[in-house]
Amino acid sequence: MTEAAITSLFGKKNKIIGCFELKLCKTRSIRFDTVKPHQLKALLAVSGEEGLFHKINDAPIYSGMKTRFTNQKPFDCFFFTEVPAFIVVCFYIPRQQKKCYYIEPEIWQDLRKNNSKKSIRQEELALYASNIIDLNDQTKIPSRQGSSKVGKAEKRR
Repeated sequence: MTEAAITSLFGKKNKIIGCFELKLCKTRSIRFDTVKPHQLKALLAVSGEEGLFHKINDAPIYSGMKTRFTNQKPFDCFFFTEVPAFIVVCFYIPRQQKKCYYIEPEIWQDLRKNNSKKSIRQEELALYASNIIDLNDQTKIPSRQGSSKVGKAEKRR
């Protein structure tokens, strides 16, 4: 399981609006330093009054590419302020578990600062999670409001 695969699954299962830094953990604990200072700073900025402006890169599809074509991007830039932000730690155990814990950046910062250890165990992190989703759960999740064709058709009636 890779972070790209978890990101794809997370995108299908997540129903919370916000900004996310996803972390894949294949052990029972996650090191605090997996969240880099610039990532924490950005999450704190978008969730606070300061906000964050970001220009989406116009880089080629892959490094060293000779052509000028790029992947399509949804838009050029964005500015977020007072938006929910989370560090989402996905614990993965092959053929057993794919659980994601949503941790607010302020809480992550406090845990890191006030903890004598360099990591935190899954069981302890669960106590601080504002939400938990199981990516193995096969139950049908309702689509985001207005995002399905059925939802749009029902609105027209």
